[in-house]
Amino acid sequence: MTAVFDPTPAPPAEILAVLSRLCPEVVRDIEQNWNAPVSDYARHLWRPVARPASGPAIAARSILREVLQPRLGMIMLPEEIGKALDDFEHRPVIQSGLHCLLLMDRITFDALLLAWLGAVENGLSAFFCFMGTTMTMETIGREGPGWLDIGDDKVNLFGMGRHKLCRKSACAAGPVTLNKRALEAVGDERDASRWLGTLLASQDKVFGTAADALTALNEDLVADWDRSGMARPVFIDDRLAASAMARHLEDDGSLLSSLLFEPARRQRLELALEVAASGPFGRFLPNATDYFWGIREERVRKLVLANGHLIEPDRPDGLSIPFERQHLKQALLDGLLLPNLFLTFLVLAILPRVRVVGGLRQIGYVALFHSILLASLDETAPEERDLAAELQVRENAWGMRVIDEEISVREQLAGLPEGALFPDLLRQYRLRTFAETTDDLKLVRENARWRKIGRASEV
Repeated sequence: MTAVFDPTPAPPAEILAVLSRLCPEVVRDIEQNWNAPVSDYARHLWRPVARPASGPAIAARSILREVLQPRLGMIMLPEEIGKALDDFEHRPVIQSGLHCLLLMDRITFDALLLAWLGAVENGLSAFFCFMGTTMTMETIGREGPGWLDIGDDKVNLFGMGRHKLCRKSACAAGPVTLNKRALEAVGDERDASRWLGTLLASQDKVFGTAADALTALNEDLVADWDRSGMARPVFIDDRLAASAMARHLEDDGSLLSSLLFEPARRQRLELALEVAASGPFGRFLPNATDYFWGIREERVRKLVLANGHLIEPDRPDGLSIPFERQHLKQALLDGLLLPNLFLTFLVLAILPRVRVVGGLRQIGYVALFHSILLASLDETAPEERDLAAELQVRENAWGMRVIDEEISVREQLAGLPEGALFPDLLRQYRLRTFAETTDDLKLVRENARWRKIGRASEV
């Protein structure tokens, strides 16, 4: 009998087997789009999502829409807001995994490009990107929101001293202005026209915080790179999640209020968190703070829950906030608290039934967050039983470093037409397959966390 040769390339089975142990929904996306253009993969990620059906999910979606509306009002006309929200209702997707960095950062640029492709291929006028802002202005040497990466060098974006950069967080540091002198010094260098003029147009502006500055500058860059306005990014961050969380806490009968403040329910939640952390995938879980981050003196602070208060460990003079619904709600509204990643993803994605598109660690911990919430539900309560049924479908997708160019953003932009950078890249990524772009999932293969999962499964 003659063997039949199938010429169609297939994704590496051993990698899919590892991914499927924690997030089979990501594996299905990869399998369906392996030989398709990257733009088709992006279109697939922004496909419709089933509307919320349970009481807690409907309430969470309503809260999310309400906190998104004023954010949209900052950048859109009233008639545009309605269309953006209607599109989001049908295709509720948030590109996450972006840190609070200027789009000249290669990884941030590539992730935003994938989101833009997904929005354009689905005919959306706007798309949402979550930018985490709890990071310090300098994370390691000359890395982080305080630095502008121009390929062969880095510019101190806001002119802060290194000591200040490593001691202030992007969401709290401010007011800030651009480092005009340093930016102008770049002006004589080649290809600066594709981004420098856009930044210098804001050289005299005073921004409330570094996060506000980076959001505004990134909006301006995308508008200049796509002057036709095919799709507009809407940047949201931890502060919008804090507003959503505060809305959940307005009602002492809400699911999150019950989980956090009813002793038996919180005990069940904390047990679910402990079980997930001690399980085979525990290395994916971020556990740096207890439920919330604190903000004091322009810096994000780790908090622990002790004796009924959220406090800074080993800081007697630090923050101390009673772990009670009204106190936490007010602290969120006053900018003293931000929800941790678990609560952030609950209010922005998992409860309101929004697909979240993120990186290789995120697809792991979002799957775990789903399982933790499921384990914490009371299925004797009809609404929570209905929510548990909804949560059987996870809206979790890989979109960070799917496009992963090895050259700097400056080099990527150099040969592209001014004013139509993104449209030109759209044409390119309609010709490059998902398999080619990811180099047969090379990034997954080389990822330390996923490698460990694979080795453990072989034992």
